[in-house]
Amino acid sequence: MAKDPYEVLGVKKTATQDEIKKAYRKLAKKLHPDLHPGDEDKKAQFQAVAAANDLLSDPEMRRRYDAGEIDASGHERPERQFYHQYADQEAGRRYDPGAGMGGFQDASDIFSDLFGRRAGGGGFRQEFHARGPDTRYHLEVDFLDAARGTKRSVTMPDGKTIEITIPAGLKDGQTLRLRGKGGPGLGDGPPGDALVTIAVRPHPVFTRDGDDIEIELPITFDEAVLGAKVDVPTISGEVSMTIPRGASSGHRLRLKGKGIRKGRTVAGNQYVRLKIVLPEKIDDQMEDLARRWRDHAAFDARKELRRKT
Repeated sequence: MAKDPYEVLGVKKTATQDEIKKAYRKLAKKLHPDLHPGDEDKKAQFQAVAAANDLLSDPEMRRRYDAGEIDASGHERPERQFYHQYADQEAGRRYDPGAGMGGFQDASDIFSDLFGRRAGGGGFRQEFHARGPDTRYHLEVDFLDAARGTKRSVTMPDGKTIEITIPAGLKDGQTLRLRGKGGPGLGDGPPGDALVTIAVRPHPVFTRDGDDIEIELPITFDEAVLGAKVDVPTISGEVSMTIPRGASSGHRLRLKGKGIRKGRTVAGNQYVRLKIVLPEKIDDQMEDLARRWRDHAAFDARKELRRKT
């Protein structure tokens, strides 16, 4: 029998969903089978932690567990399973105003259908047929893998390794449903599904806004003044971009179609925000140039700011 999920994760029954998520991630990183190849004890602990998180991370399943409707494995308790799956349906289907027993068929027929075919000698072969529980799994992927799409082999909570297709354009927090990859069913019931929630790691250069990509591009003083052609990274590789003469820091340029493409939809854009960067050490030539320009220029960079304030 599975242990109490709160005890497995080391949290109180009053824990928030964020506290449960943090506890799971901490334990999963510590116990993941990929970090302990061949260690069956660590593998078993990881499976227990994953199963506990599967149950408690789902608000409805957590409510039902707290109410005693399901056990720590996520399975319907026998008496609840009987009630939920069959009581209402059988009451409506078996009622016959013209029949005996107050309008219901013989009780043995009902229980025979509920728990299996009638066995010899008037007994019953008890069987439950129910769909297996869904299992949940959290998978971290790199920003570019989520943007471009990839395949990943992962170890599920039951210890099985499966290949998951990450579709291009998947967002942080989205959940993939893998049908039939969840917990086993009861009797002849089908297995549940595996629900894989994706966490996308931040990228040091790219950020995402919907289907658009944004980056900050450092440029030199002379590139800003004179204009230039420079190579710019995108999620699909470097492309050449023209910087116009007189560009300022904060100037935003667009690379059409260089954002996220999901399936056959039109790709988003990439927006490049310019940032003028000076050398760490200013040499005499640059300093002299700046002094001569200051002495003769009438440009006031903060004029508009003063006007607005």
